[in-house]
Amino acid sequence: MDISLQQVEYRYQANTPFERLAITDVSIDIPRGTFLAIIGHTGSGKSTVLQHLNALLKPHKGKVVIGDREVTGAKKQKNLKEIRQKVGIVFQFPEHQLFEETVEKDICFGPMNFGVSEYEAKDRARKAIKQVGLPEEILAKSPFDLSGGQMRRVAIAGVLAMEPNVIVLDEPTAGLDPRGRKEIMEMFHALHKERNLSTVLVTHSMEDASRFADQIVIMHSGKVYKRGKPREIFSSPEGLIELGLDVPEVVRFQHKLEETFKTKLGKTCLTIEELTEEVSTQLKGGMPI
Repeated sequence: MDISLQQVEYRYQANTPFERLAITDVSIDIPRGTFLAIIGHTGSGKSTVLQHLNALLKPHKGKVVIGDREVTGAKKQKNLKEIRQKVGIVFQFPEHQLFEETVEKDICFGPMNFGVSEYEAKDRARKAIKQVGLPEEILAKSPFDLSGGQMRRVAIAGVLAMEPNVIVLDEPTAGLDPRGRKEIMEMFHALHKERNLSTVLVTHSMEDASRFADQIVIMHSGKVYKRGKPREIFSSPEGLIELGLDVPEVVRFQHKLEETFKTKLGKTCLTIEELTEEVSTQLKGGMPI
């Protein structure tokens, strides 16, 4: 399912003395099957964009096209549940939203709330719990008896059980250790491929953005500052640093290497494997590095 934001503007507490412009003139196309990362410093508008993707917020200007539905602020929208079934959002610390007495009931809650039968919801729960790398036996347990990492996977399974066409991830690795972050992101990337999902990742992790995304959008001061493929975005690290953003560790290392040896590698490397191969090629060619 395609999503398109077209010249979207949104103001918090509109028409009050506390009115604040959050985003303006934001246009982003998300074709089906895209893995899009949205990056930007705190207050850049990332989370506001995210909430427009399944009509949690409606634009004050412009429009959002979600599949065959058009969402604007000018007219009352009907049956938004249909949109929210197709576009699932995994918020920061989703485990805080768990509330049922068993894992199975928690995962089944969303699908049944959208009219899915109990039998089908339980079948979806069994499939979803396996997709997040947990054993089926865990369905009978209380979610509050699980570890923090297991609780997060259960919460993600609840979103997957809705069988969305689009999955939106709001800092999905927040609070996890390096191993947990790696496992969660690799899981999402595998699901993206297996289910042919459109995936939108809002993140502060430049490593995750560079490694998993097909396209990156940089938000700055409520506007789209730049869009491009990861290699294009990170080829000019100075510009990102000026915006208060970090760059992937491999890119920083390459930049320092090029400065030290006063040379230029053939491309911006996004993984240590790429950097190793590029340096090896340079050495074989007799370059001074």
